[in-house]
Amino acid sequence: MKITFTLNGKRVTAEKEPGRLLLEYLRAEELHSVKYGCGHGECGSCAVLINDKAYNACLILMHTLGGKRVETLESFGGHQSLTALQEVFLDEGAIQCGYCTPGMLVSLEALSRGSKPLTEDSIREALAGNLCRCTGYVKPVVAARKLKSANQGEHYIP
Repeated sequence: MKITFTLNGKRVTAEKEPGRLLLEYLRAEELHSVKYGCGHGECGSCAVLINDKAYNACLILMHTLGGKRVETLESFGGHQSLTALQEVFLDEGAIQCGYCTPGMLVSLEALSRGSKPLTEDSIREALAGNLCRCTGYVKPVVAARKLKSANQGEHYIP
């Protein structure tokens, strides 16, 4: 049996192997922004967007993806064309060690696509599913707040 879904803007067909996880599939497809972290949905290193909402790929079985739209960080921009969120992460030094960063960017992208306003509380809530093992959340929160201010034509005030 096969399953068809959209991955980073391209329609793909994959084998429906019983028990196969989206994380395993994406890593096999060399989409390395999706990290193997905890393997049981606690760290957010494997966060992807499914129909604009953030999910941990380590918890998603491949057979549930029929007709859905899956996006990884690779679809947001590349080395030559960073998104505004990626640029502000760089400017603020929010990349840190880089292991949790793709998941944080995916979680914040899901927040920006949703209906919630971008507030410090909503930013922190969006990042609550991303475990940072090195320095924490101050710089990523500041980066997201700066982007929000820039998008609204305001000057960021810490």
